[in-house]
Amino acid sequence: MDVVYASLKRRHPGSQAQDGEAAEAVDALWAHAQPADGLQHATARPLHDRIDLLLYFLSRDPSAKPDAVGRAHSLISRSHRTSSVLHQRYQAPEPPEATDPTDR
Repeated sequence: MDVVYASLKRRHPGSQAQDGEAAEAVDALWAHAQPADGLQHATARPLHDRIDLLLYFLSRDPSAKPDAVGRAHSLISRSHRTSSVLHQRYQAPEPPEATDPTDR
């Protein structure tokens, strides 16, 4: 299992998290997940300036593309584009940082 941590920044930092906001974010992710994503579980925790997400994916061959970070970014981006809840409350996700495989 691969676990990816991601955050979406609030459009209006400092605004109070609404009741059920974490559940709505997770529901949006599940609504837009595709079988190829390999999503197994998702959790969310709203904070004053962002919402933190933990996404659990089926592991694949390490050489498979996209990797778990790429699949997470694709899923979050797709969900943000098509979910009015995510689109209205949060900024679009930033592209994942490039990692150098030799840094491991």
